[in-house]
Amino acid sequence: MAQFDGSPLLPHSIGQEWVRFLKRNRRLPRIRFHDLRHAHATHLLAAGVHPKVASERLGHSKVGITLDLYSHVLPNMQADAAMIVDGALQAALNKRGPKG
Repeated sequence: MAQFDGSPLLPHSIGQEWVRFLKRNRRLPRIRFHDLRHAHATHLLAAGVHPKVASERLGHSKVGITLDLYSHVLPNMQADAAMIVDGALQAALNKRGPKG
């Protein structure tokens, strides 16, 4: 994305355009442009997207930054992971059949 003359957009320009967009669309909630970034990251992780992929999309230099900032999304993922492992173990035990 660039300005009309081809020069790069400045960060505050994007924020100003966002404010104008919200004024034209009064039904939308009044949130900061940066809140969209946070929502995107949260939805990525909650949907099971690998944290490394989310980190790259957000432009973080290390996945640890993403994990530190968005760790509040991960507790449910721990329970989901435990259920997946349990299911795999149960399936393996069922394939093995009864001892005999």
